Amino acid sequence: MRDRSPRALRFPMLPALILFLLLAALLLLPLGAKPAQTAFPGANGKIAFHSDRDGNLEIYVMDADGSGQTNLTNNPALDFTPAWSSDGSKIAFVSDRDGNSEVYVMDAIGSGQTNLTNNPAA
Repeated sequence: MRDRSPRALRFPMLPALILFLLLAALLLLPLGAKPAQTAFPGANGKIAFHSDRDGNLEIYVMDADGSGQTNLTNNPALDFTPAWSSDGSKIAFVSDRDGNSEVYVMDAIGSGQTNLTNNPAA
């Protein structure tokens, strides 16, 4: 027999809603490690990504099979959000090495890191 109390009649979907929210939280929250953000492979076939595996966000590249992972930025600043140039020769990224978030560009091997923007806003 169903519970006909005023509370049961007022919120019949509450248990299902609570279960749904718990399952959604489990699926959406990271379980410890943060995923790296990647950029689609450049024309050179390499994948650029940022990771905090060394305790600081850095830009890395790797071969499409996951081998050859190389840290390109290796500095105390936060470097993140890499994006390949259309010809695969350069990587644009964001860094806070000048005190706030600015856009930088570098060669695909990490050399020639150059600030492209200079704005007090993030």
